[in-house]
Amino acid sequence: MSNSSSISQFLLLAFTDTRELQLLHFGLFLGIYLAALLANGLIITTIACDHRLHTPMYFFLLNLSVLDLGSLSTTVPKAMANSLWDNRAISYWGCVAQVFFFFFCAASEFYLLTVMSYDRYVAICKPLHYWTLMGSRACVHMAAAAWGSGFLNALLHTASTFSLPLCQGNAVDQFFCEVPQILKLSCSDSDYLREVELLALGCSLVFVCFVLNLLSYVQIFRAVLRIPSQQGRHKAFSTCLPHLAVVSLLVSTGIFAYLKPPSISSPVLDLVVAVLYSVVPPAVNPLIYSMRNKELKDALRKLFEYNLL
Repeated sequence: MSNSSSISQFLLLAFTDTRELQLLHFGLFLGIYLAALLANGLIITTIACDHRLHTPMYFFLLNLSVLDLGSLSTTVPKAMANSLWDNRAISYWGCVAQVFFFFFCAASEFYLLTVMSYDRYVAICKPLHYWTLMGSRACVHMAAAAWGSGFLNALLHTASTFSLPLCQGNAVDQFFCEVPQILKLSCSDSDYLREVELLALGCSLVFVCFVLNLLSYVQIFRAVLRIPSQQGRHKAFSTCLPHLAVVSLLVSTGIFAYLKPPSISSPVLDLVVAVLYSVVPPAVNPLIYSMRNKELKDALRKLFEYNLL
């Protein structure tokens, strides 16, 4: 990282230069962040406190909520602070930390979503083998593999990105330290191509995981169509389709952001795509994966009633 040691700070992209719109952006992001903080906090607390929810599905939901909070907390508070104080600066090591923790949370979350789709596949398509395939040890190993893969992914990309010699200024055209925007500051074509190849490899792995998600849901849908009850089919589809929609949004916008040709890049497009893959999925996951779940809502209501007594 010594090649970039002359840079003490980076300048992030401001959403707007108008003070009123800056405050509007601050209020919007504050609302999203507080809602996500409250929802994920309630999910974590409820699952941890209710022993009836100590099952593989809720164990993975708890892990997902922790990663959602980590992902949002890496980027949103700094963007809010910059809008509130009309400031664009982020320290060099603050930028390094953003890249590492964002990659760590995003990659771990996507690997975990793949595990969760497999869990639902086993539960619906192989119910008699569920506790054999999804025992407590297997679940811990799967979750550890998702977190460990995310950590290695983050370490690799952070070290590779900040080992580049940066000589094209210090302005990052994004509201957080996004790797493709930092690569634009590189003055070494060979090192730039090396990191692009690593990003392409990472996106390929993400696409493979997406295909595995898709295959799991195809098998789930085939099983659901054999359910005689129309109400049962509707319930299954209303649960699975939003899951698949969020995964598709995360994959499509993430791959587009990291692998799109420079010729179609523009500040507005890059900003919209970044919000779609970095803010929207972790903000809506509590609603889609958890708040629609009757067991979790019942446990949450009982937790409130117990605390009020």
